[in-house]
Amino acid sequence: MAVTLRVVIADDAVLLREGLVRLLEENGHRIVAAVGDGPSLVDAAVTERPDLSIVDVRMPPSHTDEGLRAAVEVRSRIPGSPVLVLSQYVELSYADDLLADRMGGVGYLLKDRVAKVDDFLDTLVAVAGGATVLDPEVVAQLMVHRRSQEPLRSLTKREQKVLALMAEGCSNASIARRLVVSESAVEKHVSNIFMKLELYPHEEQHRRVLAVLAHLRGA
Repeated sequence: MAVTLRVVIADDAVLLREGLVRLLEENGHRIVAAVGDGPSLVDAAVTERPDLSIVDVRMPPSHTDEGLRAAVEVRSRIPGSPVLVLSQYVELSYADDLLADRMGGVGYLLKDRVAKVDDFLDTLVAVAGGATVLDPEVVAQLMVHRRSQEPLRSLTKREQKVLALMAEGCSNASIARRLVVSESAVEKHVSNIFMKLELYPHEEQHRRVLAVLAHLRGA
């Protein structure tokens, strides 16, 4: 059954913003606001309470991190409000900022991924549903940058691959298909990852999100 999302889009590039509006509307989603700067995003998100906000990292006036800061403000005002950030380049610090509240419902994609329409639309639904989805290129660069850090170094190569796929938002079943192994094998790898990263059960913390945070920060 198709999922219809109420979406806010924030991007100062008019052509891309209008292109996203058209793409989403043609696929059954409802655009409740389309804006071009950070403060307008915050106002729209607080007023409309969308199922998802799609945000460009760099917006006026400085075109540095206004979109990111606005997205963080949205999540501070509306805890857990799903946000998908689009960026032209990999900015390692942004992923940490987005995941800092550990609540999920966060995505980070490079803009060229929008061209893969079916995957992009699936990501929207996943993030709106509370998943954490990171662009594979972001994950790859983070892994290279922090590969030698502890305690991640204690993970086996297979566990590192499983953790990388977790960071991309894959479920255990999806990881099993990607690695051509049984789902029970994936569950064992995930359990080992939690143990090695010392992520013990806690009713207020989502261990899967915490494992991705450790992966990103090289904790």
